[in-house]
Amino acid sequence: MSQVSRRSFLAASAAAAAGSSLLQSAPAAEPIAGFDQTSTDYDRTKQWQPFSDRKIRLGIVGHGVCKFGLAFDLQTHPNVELVAVSDLFPDRCAEMAHKAKCEKTYPSLEEMVKDDSIEAIYCATDAPAHAKHAILCMEHGKHVATAVPAFRGEIEDAEKLLECCKKNAGLVYAMFETSVFRDDLYAMEKLYAADVFGRIVYSEGEYCHPHSLGAPSLGSYKDWRKKGCPMWYPTHATAYYVGVTHKSLVDVSCQGTPHFDQSRQVPNAIGNIFRSEVGLFRTAEGGLSRMIICSSQGEYLEAGRLRGEFAGFNETFTGDAAGKKRYDEAIAGGLQLKKYALPPGVTPGGHGGSHGYLGDDFIDAILRNRKPAVDVIDALNMTVPGYYAHLSAMKDGETMKVPQYSL
Repeated sequence: MSQVSRRSFLAASAAAAAGSSLLQSAPAAEPIAGFDQTSTDYDRTKQWQPFSDRKIRLGIVGHGVCKFGLAFDLQTHPNVELVAVSDLFPDRCAEMAHKAKCEKTYPSLEEMVKDDSIEAIYCATDAPAHAKHAILCMEHGKHVATAVPAFRGEIEDAEKLLECCKKNAGLVYAMFETSVFRDDLYAMEKLYAADVFGRIVYSEGEYCHPHSLGAPSLGSYKDWRKKGCPMWYPTHATAYYVGVTHKSLVDVSCQGTPHFDQSRQVPNAIGNIFRSEVGLFRTAEGGLSRMIICSSQGEYLEAGRLRGEFAGFNETFTGDAAGKKRYDEAIAGGLQLKKYALPPGVTPGGHGGSHGYLGDDFIDAILRNRKPAVDVIDALNMTVPGYYAHLSAMKDGETMKVPQYSL
């Protein structure tokens, strides 16, 4: 598996990375889409009830272009004591500490993990380092959450991350995939678990992130955004199957679309020319799933829909007589499709009101010793299929098997 990937395109990426310098990313020239999407609904009939008065001693790392480290209100959660923050760039680290009202800072995650007083760390670091940083935290006995994706580029990191989670079964690993706490996907997951849909015959996930024509692309640490391909950042789309069913995608045929102007079809550091990629996946249930990662013009999308044996969901529920009967019985039995109330001081935040929920879910998973909303298996099942989708696109749609994972 890894030999195929390296022959295909990773050698070029490694060579490029070896020569790159540690430059600060240029500020974004336009608002970052997704962060302004805050509309959400929740059950207002029940207030948040604390499970415990214990405070998790937390460290947060990463205050880059997206300022994602503080975006999940972990620093204001009533069950959190923020011990320290960190960023590789001193000015960013200082700004982060000021905003979080945190006195203690570390120059790097590598230094923070040595602090034995810290129980858990949230890593909002560069995407290619997510798996490596999660492993580093767990090897030092810390619960860990990372931004998406679970890894980027190095398929070997998937196995390394899984093995680390197996060896540290008492620690929580969570990936902060925002789509799982969007109102629609949250409801879909509950309905699927209640067997309202039956098996999923067909599903779609769409992550379309346009940029204003002529505007510079988002900056990134070591220019990591310029050294990949669309399907290496698939989780906002693949969540619309994996996050609903907690099952996997098993094979894929994918096609890519480059610039139509051939003079602009210049391979990047990994040999990629595609700006958008669309994959048709076979699911573990035997159904089909279409996933699209697209940067062309149009509305910003993190969206999905599904069609099952008895009912479907496309922003709202639709079903035949059998599906409606299943739906009515589930609701009568107490099934709640709206999200729950958040703790005081924690706001839903961006990406469809998901930020606060992901932060709260991570802390609650630690307190209750339970799986988080996106554990390592779901994280890999959302991330790995995109890697093989790009391999398929590089081979003109050849069907590629997707590895299957279990704890």
